[in-house]
Amino acid sequence: MSKIISVHSFRGGTGKSNTSANLTYLFAAQGYRVGVVDTDIASPGIHVIFGMDDKMMGHSLNDYLWGKCDIEECAHDVTDLLGTPIKGKIFLVPSSIKPGEIARVLREGYDVGLLNDGFQDLIERLKLDVLVIDTHPGLNEETLLSIAISDTLVLIMRPDSQDYQGTGVTVDVARKLDVPQMLILVNKAPAVFDLDEIKERVEKTYGCEVAAVIPHSDDLMTLASSSIFSMVNPDHPVTKLYKQLANRVLA
Repeated sequence: MSKIISVHSFRGGTGKSNTSANLTYLFAAQGYRVGVVDTDIASPGIHVIFGMDDKMMGHSLNDYLWGKCDIEECAHDVTDLLGTPIKGKIFLVPSSIKPGEIARVLREGYDVGLLNDGFQDLIERLKLDVLVIDTHPGLNEETLLSIAISDTLVLIMRPDSQDYQGTGVTVDVARKLDVPQMLILVNKAPAVFDLDEIKERVEKTYGCEVAAVIPHSDDLMTLASSSIFSMVNPDHPVTKLYKQLANRVLA
């Protein structure tokens, strides 16, 4: 039985795409066939973390949404781009980084219903064990669909007043959509904070499990999304927290 995991945040800049990439890698490292879709069409970027540039992209999610190709034609096997052998496979569906195509999405929109069909076709045709959806920040028609069809929703927030408020809205929406499993990842916590105290506060605030609290990491910031942190730094304390989240998601 395949599992759909949406990784979402109410605001940008929380580390959503890095979390999606690390979860994808950790799942594949365990031997799973994993698809990851960048549905942040207005500001795509997860392809960079997987080492893909615009010359390698070919078809993108935009092409599928505009009827130019089937969804599996947008799925790129990026396993070999990792430079590290793993047991499983990673298929990336990127969004276009061409300015004209981004502008077209903002101007014309697209049929959101096609996303659900595309997700199911990907799972079936690529025989995926896990599909990771890297969502657009905030709440719109696309993110509501992604949340609604998910088996697990991973909500990412920072210990910031605006994030607390926005995450509360998303938690309420997810509950109304009856998401089977909802987990919170608190990211970029300042080193001076007590991480256990943050976990307790967030869980009490939302009545939702906090799967991990990741402190601010200069090592993670220095990598600057040029690769997958848990692959490059397998023994790092932050990687252990990503593994903790990955294991909880698949539990």
